[in-house]
Formats: sequence, C-alpha cells, structure tokens
Amino acid sequence: MDDDLRERVERAAERDALYNALKHDSDAQVGAIMGPLMGENPEFREHGDEIPGVVAPVVERVNDLPRAEQRERLTELDPEAVAELEAEAEDEGEDHPLPDLPSVEARDEVRMRLAPNPNGPWHLGNARMPAVIGTYKERYDGRMLCRFDDTDPETKRPDPDAYGAILDAIDYLGFDPDEVIRASDRLKTYYDHARELIEMGGAYTCSCPAGGFSELKNAGEACPHREKDPETVREEFAAMIDGDYAAGEMVLRVKTDIEHKNPALRDWVAFRIIDTPHPREEASDYRCWPMLDFQSGIDDHLTGITHIVRGIDLQDSAKRQRFVYDYFGWEYPEVVHWGKIQIDAYDVTMSTSTIKGLIEAGELDGWDDPRAPTLASVRRRGIRGEAVVDAIVELGTSTSDVDLAMSSIYSRNRDLIDDEADRRFLVRDPERFALEAGPDAGTPPLHPDHEERGRREIPVGDSVVLEPGDVPPVGDRVWLKGYGPVRRTEAGLTYTGDDLSVVREGDVDVVHWAPANGVPVRLRTMEGDVEVIAEPGLADHAVDDVVQFERVGFARVDAVPTGADRIVTYFAHP
Repeated sequence: MDDDLRERVERAAERDALYNALKHDSDAQVGAIMGPLMGENPEFREHGDEIPGVVAPVVERVNDLPRAEQRERLTELDPEAVAELEAEAEDEGEDHPLPDLPSVEARDEVRMRLAPNPNGPWHLGNARMPAVIGTYKERYDGRMLCRFDDTDPETKRPDPDAYGAILDAIDYLGFDPDEVIRASDRLKTYYDHARELIEMGGAYTCSCPAGGFSELKNAGEACPHREKDPETVREEFAAMIDGDYAAGEMVLRVKTDIEHKNPALRDWVAFRIIDTPHPREEASDYRCWPMLDFQSGIDDHLTGITHIVRGIDLQDSAKRQRFVYDYFGWEYPEVVHWGKIQIDAYDVTMSTSTIKGLIEAGELDGWDDPRAPTLASVRRRGIRGEAVVDAIVELGTSTSDVDLAMSSIYSRNRDLIDDEADRRFLVRDPERFALEAGPDAGTPPLHPDHEERGRREIPVGDSVVLEPGDVPPVGDRVWLKGYGPVRRTEAGLTYTGDDLSVVREGDVDVVHWAPANGVPVRLRTMEGDVEVIAEPGLADHAVDDVVQFERVGFARVDAVPTGADRIVTYFAHP
C-alpha cells in the first residue's frame, strides 16, 4: 500500500470512526466501520488484508478524544454527517419512550440518584434504575448520584463485595455516576438532623413494645411517650447512640398525625437499635441506625436531588418523608412512580436473596451462571449493556406492571454484534461420518457480508461430524457449507461434485459441520452445559470475542486453554 492510499484510508476511517462513536455515544469499533469503509471506497477492497491494520490505530486515536473534540473534528471532515446526527437526535427525542420529567424548567440542574441496597450483585430488574436515570441524565445534561443505602446491617445485610460489583454493573450499562457515597459513612449527619427534629418537637423516643404501639396506632390513639419534653427525648436519643439500649428497647419516632387516615404514616420509626455489627469496618461500631425513609429523605435534600424515580409500591415513603421536609421547611423533589418489571425466559426468581441461596446451595455456579437472571450473567454471555438499556428504556415509566421479553434484549444485541462477529461452525450431539473423494478443506467466509475479511480454512481429514437433524437418509445428499455436496452411503459420506444449482432448486439442504478431529468445546447455556465440537479456527479467538456459530447462535469466548482442555463459550442468543 503506497503512502497516498494509506493517507486516504486513514482519513476515511477517521471520518467513519468519529461518526460511529458519536452516533452510539460509545467507543468506535473496527469491525463496525469496516463495512461502510469498504462499501463507500471500492478501490480499498484489493487491499483488504492490509486495511484493518491501518484502521485500528485510527480508531484508537478517535476513542481517546472527548466527545466534544470528536464532534469538532467530524465537523471539519464532514459537516453534513454532523447535521445528520443532529437530525437523528431530534427525531429520537420526539418519539422517546421516556416522558419528560416534570418541572424541569424550574430547576437550575436536573439531579437524580441511584439508591442501591448493596446486599448482593444486581439482577436484571435492578438495571431499570440506572437505565432510566442514566438516560434522563444524558437528555438533560444533569447529574447522577449513586448512593448506597446500607443502613440495615441485619435484615438486608450489605455484602462487602456488592459495592464494587454494582459500580461495575453501572459501567457495563454505559453510565458513570458523578458521585458515589455510602449512607453508612453518614451516621453523624443523620444524628444531627434527628437532634434538630427533636428540638422542634417533631420526634420522640418510644419504648412501647412493637405490638403495643401497633394497637395504639391502628386505633388512632397516641403513644404515652408522645408528649415527652425535648430534653428527655434528647437524653434518651443520646443513650441510643451510646449503645445503652438493646435492640427493641427504644426507638425514635417522627411525630406526624396520629389520626391520619393511613395508619402506615402515623408516628413512624426514624431510628432503631440493631445489635448486629455492620460488615464495613468503618461502620461496625454503630448500633443506632436510621430507617430508610429518614436516611433517604435527609440525603435527597442534602445532595440536591430534584427528581426521584421509585416503584409505585413505595408511595408511602414520599408521604412519610414529607412530614420531615415540612418540619425543616424543605422543598420535596419531584417523584416519578413506576410499576414492577417482570422478565421472562428464566426458571430462577429475580430476587437477590433467592439467587444468593441457590449459589450457596450449589445449584448455581455463581452470579454469572448463564441460568441466573443477573447482569453478571448476561454480560458473560456476550450481551452488550447497551442492548439491555435500550430494551428497558423502551418500557417507559408506566405505573402498571410491565413485562420485559429477553427476545427484545436479544434483538437489540444482535444488531450491535452481528456485523463484527466472525462466523464459525459448531456441532452439537455430533455424529461422525467418514468422508471420501472431496477437497482437503472447506473454505467458508469469515463473514458473509464482509468479503474483505477473507475465508477460513477448515481441514477435513478423513471424517466429519454433523448434527443428528442434519444427517440425510442413505442415498440422499446435503451440502456442507463452504465445502460442497456429499451423498450419504452405507459407509459414510461421498463427495459428489454437484454445482450450486442443486441447492437453488431446493433439492439439497445446506448444513454446517466440523472435522471429526475439531476442537472440543463446552457451550454454557441457560439450559445447562453442552459438550460440542467446533472447527479448529475457534482456537484462534481471544477471550471476550463474540462469534456466531452458524445455524446455532451467538456466543462469547470465555476461555481458550492450551493443550487438550476444552474451549469454553457462553451462549448469548440465536
């Protein structure tokens, strides 16, 4: 390739990489731009073997640029492309499945928060919060806080490993919180606000047994401790903090309306004693812990949250917190409620505690077991976070319960990976047949839509394997894809040399195959592991490569050991 041609390839590749990165708001991929590059520049095709090596460093340089500089550079190279991107963005905005947030015009900045409980890695349902909030953040150029609500060291005990796993999941989905905080680091802040509330006469310490208070509350009768003077309440709350009470002996209640029509809002608990130490060393000495409604309400105000997205089953939380906000004279954030999300295709319940129990019982290998309805699982299967986000955002924010079909995620993922996924043959339940009289190797393309990638050579040896459903009756023919036509005989398969017209006429099926001495593979699926045989070229792939096993589906390469050990792949979807 001469210098002039190389310069033209680099310029065209830079333009296509910039366009790809800005269109998808993610790193450009060499595989994704090779098609447009070769299609728009036919003169490049005869140099197809050299082009990827020229393109790769260009793409790397583009990906190192901030989005603003990418847009500026694309404007220099192709201003019409920038106009096209802007027009697409306007069209998408008009039909966006997420409704506009309320009262945005009254805010200087939209600030939203994720509030995960770090009691385990995320299942697929947990992805809805970052998917929607992250999308709103991008729409309004706002800020997104990730606040770990970890102030229950007993009932929803935090898992120390979950903090990092959740941040990794958010990154996998394509978002980056502007700030990360842990509620368990903020106990003194909550204590300070409780003391202020006590001075206002808005809270009191209560030593009623839980059952006794419940009877009074349901009857609309005041607790006998309700009218304690602030000094006594302050002293007893200090004793709670100092650990002078055991669990259940004393709580701090927010004074609301004891005759409120909703008993759940009557004098609710703000702080209680928990004897179980917190698993984080920094918080392990505390015993007086805020309830979620108090902690979350205080934090939402102090961190400037303008809009909250929460389940419709948590409507009472907002009502409880408004009592606190009224005492302090604060403005409550706007709230968007949505219904529950259900996901099909899994036998395992989408519940952190259920999944954790199955792992502990040995029924699942871990959070990334392909049978688990978790983000770690779909990620390991080779499903892009962008596909998960797009499918979830499409559901909107309806207050009705919604169903998310995995087929919707698969469809979007297929669009993202099909162009870059090389093709390979993999045979399940292999049946072996001797093969006579044909070529020494098959030469199917690496990708049917990208001739420039070339062909793979699959040595035949003296026998091949087929899937049981593809084996023809004795006397009938099949066309081994990338190899040619064979006829079934009593002894095995014999090459016939027929031309492609037999396929076009519909008399001969085209099937995939592998040499009998191909590479052994473990294909991990949602139904369990399958031991299979693949063409030898699969061993040339690196871990994390996504391939399409022809007539089977897409899979991610998980392990490529040396020697006789099996290659491990995770099945993504058809």
